[in-house]
Amino acid sequence: MEPNPADPALHVPGPLAARDVAIPAYLRHAYSWAYLDPRTLRWLDRPGVVSAILWGNADRLMRDAVAEFAPGQRVLQAACVYGGFSVLLAQRVGARGALDVVDVAALQVANARRKLAGFRQARVWQADLSVSGCVVDDGYDGVCCFFLLHEVPEAERCRIVDNLLAAVRPGGRIVFVDYHRAHGWHPLRPVMSLVFRSFEPYAQSLFGAAIESRSARSAGFEWTKTTCFGGLYQKLVGTRRG
Repeated sequence: MEPNPADPALHVPGPLAARDVAIPAYLRHAYSWAYLDPRTLRWLDRPGVVSAILWGNADRLMRDAVAEFAPGQRVLQAACVYGGFSVLLAQRVGARGALDVVDVAALQVANARRKLAGFRQARVWQADLSVSGCVVDDGYDGVCCFFLLHEVPEAERCRIVDNLLAAVRPGGRIVFVDYHRAHGWHPLRPVMSLVFRSFEPYAQSLFGAAIESRSARSAGFEWTKTTCFGGLYQKLVGTRRG
């Protein structure tokens, strides 16, 4: 009998097979409505909603991130993403590659498993990447962090960046896509300031320093940063030396 790729037993990578993963306090406090409530999940996890949240840039941002990886690679995705991002990554690495998706919320893990059930190269499990020293693996060809860092406090953000850098093999690549401080002339800058104050309490602190500065491991990487849509979004790509 062929194994069922949706079987949770097939999605546990050994040392991170945590039986009880506590939901971080910041997530319960700020984002319970968005990531821990199945009622809002059904509404938010729609391509049209994701596109609207990102001002029509969702498809572009997702495809630009996915293009940084190659077929046959072993890739880690940090946190589940609403919309079709995980499916795009699974398609990109292909049947000869592997995609591991990690999220701290059981609801998000179950939802991602549902979306990736048809991809035998994909597996999803629950773990907290903001725990210091939580090294998923150190042999990934690629790591992708798509719109996660603006949703966590600075201390957790630093630990996540450090853990993700530790997961990249020599010669491998890490990609961060997230918000960026928009240009002063951007017509949406005051709107986004209101959005951040109302719905994204940790976003403004992301702009205080470059993402790579959050971990001393960044010294072992070559970095390239690009912005788009008037500076509102950034893509940071790091290639590990060696």
